[in-house]
Amino acid sequence: MTTELRRTFNSDNYSGVHPEVLTAIAEANTGHTGAYGADPWTQRLQDVVHAQFGDGAAAYPVFNGTGANVVALASMLPRWGAVITARTAHINVDENAAPERVGGVKLWTVEAPAGKLTPELVAAQAYGWGDQHRAQPLVVSISQATELGTVYTPSEVLALTTQAHDLGMRVHVDGSRLANAAAALGVSLRALTTDVGVDVVSLGGTKNGMLMGEAVVVLDAGAVDGIEYVRKLSTQLPSKMRFVSAQLIALYEDDLWHRSASHSNAMATRLHDRLSAALAAGQVQGLVLTQPTETNAVFAILPPDVIEPLRERFGFYDWDATRSELRWMCSFDTTEDDVDAFAAAVIAALS
Repeated sequence: MTTELRRTFNSDNYSGVHPEVLTAIAEANTGHTGAYGADPWTQRLQDVVHAQFGDGAAAYPVFNGTGANVVALASMLPRWGAVITARTAHINVDENAAPERVGGVKLWTVEAPAGKLTPELVAAQAYGWGDQHRAQPLVVSISQATELGTVYTPSEVLALTTQAHDLGMRVHVDGSRLANAAAALGVSLRALTTDVGVDVVSLGGTKNGMLMGEAVVVLDAGAVDGIEYVRKLSTQLPSKMRFVSAQLIALYEDDLWHRSASHSNAMATRLHDRLSAALAAGQVQGLVLTQPTETNAVFAILPPDVIEPLRERFGFYDWDATRSELRWMCSFDTTEDDVDAFAAAVIAALS
């Protein structure tokens, strides 16, 4: 049975699988090979991450983004360690209690305008070393792009890594949308990570066209301890790892990651620009665009009475229901027609 599914603005996790990724899965589905990473695809993946992040990088494929973050942080910290992160970070608001319950990681959070940490904000929680009563802040974790769709520039990341390393801390990047950030800034993946002192990256794939799977990419081997064991005990070791690795190769070996992320970013910009133009022309009332659109997310406040009819037709999530703030996400398969139809419907509802 074939079911025709509509494209929505709920999440880039709602999208399908990129045809090139599906082809890679099919091509990997040949005969028998070693399990748990002892296969040619996982070995080749190491060459791919070397090309993207540098010769010292090592990739550890996992099932999903939450798993990547848990494995990364748990392997970076002792039992008494803690992570400094933004209050809006994915590891704090969208992963249930996985970092705490599965990884045993304490999160020290700070309010961060536009979702971005600064050295000054980190300093608010970077204290208490040697105090046995306080979980020791040993890792700074940033989301790139942030949950608010904003991006850290290379110089902003460098400021954070310099401060962290000077204080004896490490830096982790939750890169579920790292591709979107790099495409938005017009820089390489390495320029946002290795070259500015990042130690470990959770490298995304599912939000950018993969069927399933992500990877922990270790940029400094000294930043982790026992990651192979942590991955297994965290239930994140795929037995048929070749199918995760094949997808990551398809996405990151050439420029598919960039093409897909650039497209989803462009669709969000198109939606933001259509609505901004309507505001400037006085065509709509009650619309507030609450965040800059730097990647593939648009944040807006609408009058409560128009939200549900629009949601029923196009699909999207609340960001802050208490003030009728919504998040509209674009994906690699969002079309210009999708965006134009949605923008026209919003404008019509508010005109």
